[in-house]
Amino acid sequence: MTKIVRSPFNKEIGGIVEGCVILEKTVVIPPNPAEQRRGIYDYLVEVPPAPMNAKKSPKASKPTQANTRPDAESFTRATPEEMGSVIRRLGRR
Repeated sequence: MTKIVRSPFNKEIGGIVEGCVILEKTVVIPPNPAEQRRGIYDYLVEVPPAPMNAKKSPKASKPTQANTRPDAESFTRATPEEMGSVIRRLGRR
C-alpha cells in the first residue's frame, strides 16, 4: 500500500520518511536560498502492512479509577454544605 507524504525536508528516493520507504519524489515548491526558504516536497511512500492480529493490552481494557462511575444504589447527591459553594438564585429580568 502507498500514500503521499508532504515534507519540507529534501530526501532521496530509497530513503526513509515517517518510517516508510520513498518510491517517488515530487517538488511542490522549489527552495529559494535568497529568501532562506526551504522547498516543499511530496513523497510517494510504501507503507508497511499493519499486523492483522493486533490485540488490546490488558491495561487498555481496564477502566481507570477516574473513569469509573459508582453504582446507582451507592451514590448520594452532595448537599450545598458538602460542596462548599454558594447557590445564587437570579430573579426575572
